[in-house]
Amino acid sequence: MTAKIIHWGIAPIGWRNDDMPEIGAGNTLQHLLSDIVVAGFQGTEVGGFFPEPNILNRELKLRKLRIAGQWFSSFLIRDGLEQVEQAFRLQCSYLQQVQANVIVVSEQTYSVQGLDRNVFADKPYFNDPEWQILSNGLNHLGKVAEEYGLLLVFHHHLGTGVQTADEIDRLMKGTDPAYVHLLYDTGHIYVSDGEYMNVLRKHMDRIRHVHFKDARIDVLTNCRDQGKSFRDCFLGGMFTVPGDGCIDFREVYDFLIQHDYSGWIVVEAEQDPDVAHPLEYALIARKYIDEALLARQQPKGDESYAK
Repeated sequence: MTAKIIHWGIAPIGWRNDDMPEIGAGNTLQHLLSDIVVAGFQGTEVGGFFPEPNILNRELKLRKLRIAGQWFSSFLIRDGLEQVEQAFRLQCSYLQQVQANVIVVSEQTYSVQGLDRNVFADKPYFNDPEWQILSNGLNHLGKVAEEYGLLLVFHHHLGTGVQTADEIDRLMKGTDPAYVHLLYDTGHIYVSDGEYMNVLRKHMDRIRHVHFKDARIDVLTNCRDQGKSFRDCFLGGMFTVPGDGCIDFREVYDFLIQHDYSGWIVVEAEQDPDVAHPLEYALIARKYIDEALLARQQPKGDESYAK
């Protein structure tokens, strides 16, 4: 079994959170990037506090790190394609300058992920015309992304209109596989649907970016019972890094390898950095990856799973 190259990254959200800039505000870019090196990862995704491309590229080069991609909040249904495309092109240009691979798109129309609403019971739903607007818009934005050497990968996410396996199915069916790809996030689909393999098995041919996010089942159960908001869920510790929760990433990783996945796997876990020390949890994730995943799969002398 020959694997294609996989790059291992870790997201900046464990150090600083774009939606809550007050937490982790003391963690600088240099601090974040140096921690990533210490933990043995190859790169990261762009955070909202990252500087202009020339400064970022210098800091990355000093540490031999790479940028995988960046989140983009799309409001195709609310604002229309013309307005969204303007912001999308600006972000694509930035990502092109820092030599990223993907732009991560999430449709945020009606999203409750930033509101004080029950993320389990109050998620939004799209009607048929809205689904058509979303699908057509994504097809166009996917072509735009290609102009900048990027892949558009759609992020299914708690508290949005594309959260469940059924909604992911509908999005994949309604979009062009040549231009709209899928970001597969273990934590979001597990918390949403109670399992994480069906989407992977069904849409493996569309997956071009992966987030390894773990969940603590006891915290998840409590959050669901209490009807907590998305922010209160992650501040309460619902998410964590691989090896510290209830998801068996060996099954996920084996499936990816068996189907020749190539690209980034990015560890991501929204946590309060004052509670979950970012470097400590990055090292927990790295240890789990090395011992539970790579040690079982990597043939002797094979360099294709480089750290």
